[in-house]
Amino acid sequence: MSDDDARRRLEDAADGHPFPLLFATISGAHLYGFTSADSDYDLRGCHVLPASRVMGLDPGPWTIEVERLEDDGFELDLVTHDALKFFRLMLKKKGYVLEQLHSPLVVRTTPEHEELKAIARDCVTRFHHHHYLGFAATQWRLFDQESPRRIKPLLYIYRVLLTGIHLMRTGEVEANLPRLNESARLSHVDDLIARKVAGREGETLDDADASFHHREYERLRAELEAAGASSRLPEQPTARDALDDFLLRLRLRAVL
Repeated sequence: MSDDDARRRLEDAADGHPFPLLFATISGAHLYGFTSADSDYDLRGCHVLPASRVMGLDPGPWTIEVERLEDDGFELDLVTHDALKFFRLMLKKKGYVLEQLHSPLVVRTTPEHEELKAIARDCVTRFHHHHYLGFAATQWRLFDQESPRRIKPLLYIYRVLLTGIHLMRTGEVEANLPRLNESARLSHVDDLIARKVAGREGETLDDADASFHHREYERLRAELEAAGASSRLPEQPTARDALDDFLLRLRLRAVL
């Protein structure tokens, strides 16, 4: 499938959304920089419910989820949250929503999308490193329980740890593993990416390599913990008032 064809289908999915979209971006392996030929598309975003769906007896839906598998193998997983839920997630130190917001792979954008990205700078805290530590631990358990072990969850482990370290040191959200590894210079990560990109989603790893990657996992976990402890980022988000004002303006606009 050509990139143009995939783009058209993603735009069709955004056009078919039942509510106005603040933004819709591509996440997952495409954002992380290690897509395989059979990788699906993860479309993520934020929608804005009309007043009738907020003030009535049955408010919502706060989340819209759509899964689509077409005959030619095109697979789409779309998830969007209403602005209220999305903004609350931003304040709860959920790194993945910031990654979705800042993804450079944009399918749908608005002026409000840019405003939200500016506000999001005040949502980043040094306690985001707990999010990435927890995500990495979950992925390691999944990886270590498999037989044979797959490369994909291992790449997710490296990705989240390096994203967290970069965030703690710079305050910048970067989810693309090849770009992160330009600074980390881990040759084994480059090798894993090359194998995943040239292979399939289920590409596996030799058991003999697992102990090496476990040591790397523990080393990077310790590095992330240290980066979080020494980070100059604030302890709490300071964007609550700005997000509250922004949400009220979005709701009023929906009424008018």
